[in-house]
Amino acid sequence: MVPNCSLHVTFVNFSRLFVGILLGSWFTVAQAQEAAARNDAVTAAQTPESVPIERPEQKKTQHDLSDIFNATRANPSSPAVGEQPKQGKISGFDFYRDPLNADQPFQQPTAIMKKEIENKPAVMSAQRQLLERRYDLKPKFDPEVKMSRGKPVLVGPTARLADGVSWDELASMNPDEIKERGIFPYPSLPHPLHANGGQVFPKMQIKMFPRLERFDVEFDLPEAFLPEFPPAIFLHNRPELGDVSRGEVVSINNFYRLFKDILTPVQLNGLQFLLTPFPQEEFNPTDDRKSAQPSLGVACFDCHVNGHTTGQFHLNPDDRPQERRFRLDTTSLRGMFNQQIHGSKRSLRSVEDFTEFEFRTAYFNGDPIHAMKKGFPILDRIHVSHMAQLQNMLDFPPAPKLNPTTGRLDPAKATESELRGEKVFFGKGQCSNCHTPPAYLDHQMHDLHLERFLKNEPGDGQMKTFTLRGIKESPPYLHDGRALTLEDTVEFFNLVLQLKLEPQEKQDLVAFMRQL
Repeated sequence: MVPNCSLHVTFVNFSRLFVGILLGSWFTVAQAQEAAARNDAVTAAQTPESVPIERPEQKKTQHDLSDIFNATRANPSSPAVGEQPKQGKISGFDFYRDPLNADQPFQQPTAIMKKEIENKPAVMSAQRQLLERRYDLKPKFDPEVKMSRGKPVLVGPTARLADGVSWDELASMNPDEIKERGIFPYPSLPHPLHANGGQVFPKMQIKMFPRLERFDVEFDLPEAFLPEFPPAIFLHNRPELGDVSRGEVVSINNFYRLFKDILTPVQLNGLQFLLTPFPQEEFNPTDDRKSAQPSLGVACFDCHVNGHTTGQFHLNPDDRPQERRFRLDTTSLRGMFNQQIHGSKRSLRSVEDFTEFEFRTAYFNGDPIHAMKKGFPILDRIHVSHMAQLQNMLDFPPAPKLNPTTGRLDPAKATESELRGEKVFFGKGQCSNCHTPPAYLDHQMHDLHLERFLKNEPGDGQMKTFTLRGIKESPPYLHDGRALTLEDTVEFFNLVLQLKLEPQEKQDLVAFMRQL
């Protein structure tokens, strides 16, 4: 099997190679591999070849270059229109013509792009300063604990505390005191460019798939604080195979080769659609895009890489106005078969409903008007159900220390620390109130009322409980990634639930959650 994408030969490049060999032409194996490294199949499908301008009909004429195509110079259908209000023109914004966030009507998309490219260094500098004020971003790795494919797990907590305040002192304060002093260490984590919002991909993914790069903003968290890339894939229809990713990012290039003997035809068809790009809020063929070049869009598995996540984020679609929305991390699809509600707030009741809803509302923007402008697909329920079939095959990573029926620790396999942590989890820590075994979720929504601790934040309202199975492989944590490590998550809940956990209890609790 080919171990990395640099050796993948797309259908287009393979065809050229085959014809070149037959005809003795210029296209060599090395050139085919080089082309494959530059472009994935999606990019190749939408990139025309550059050809020399030789024929007369290729050359730009004075008519081609004239100002006649400028909408502001269009002749009215009748001269009488010029005597009517506004001379019959739309003088304000025209939604379809003017890009989103245009500062005035008829603003050229090239001008918007130029401005946002120039602003990008300042945007990212401000976000880096915010992160450095809030967190110690120097990674500290556990010497033994690894994710499924070997990436070391980070140790925290990373949050910076106010001068002269320890974790124990902070935990002894009541919410009003923490709020008054403004020292809660886990305020919401904002999108680096909130006005634009939208999906942002980490650099390690963009390096492999350049079509996912934005010109206005980039990913903010260091790679060490993110999940593995590529993530492992576990299928509950073939558990004996273990990780079936074979170290590759599943894409439209390689899915059939990897899964033709593992998945059913229905599931393969679903996977094909999950890997097919569709227009999305920031990645599309219109002037509203945030990619330098027009594109087909993004695929479901661009965000849910290998059915998991690499920490991509966007804004939640469930709130308005824009400034009231919050950062939302991509969640893993592992264990989807066991979930009864979907979406952070919307409580959609099936994977099929969720899939169809997202396609019709501009992929995470909750706005069918935006989707119509960019070109939303209408998938029939058969294809949507095939996509759901595949998603429902995605399993959690193996948890060898858990009882396969109850989801509790096997005392014969667990360490003393892990067993103590389990007692905290089901007792003093109150974790099992929401995260019940064996899947460690309760299919409910809960409100932590974080506004009790924060001066200038309204809180998040009801949020869906997410599963803790395989949790060590899904950093950062909470819906917006504000908790960078499991230790941060424990400190967060120790404060919010006023648990008064001892240092050893915190360590033991983390040790237990790493076995889930």
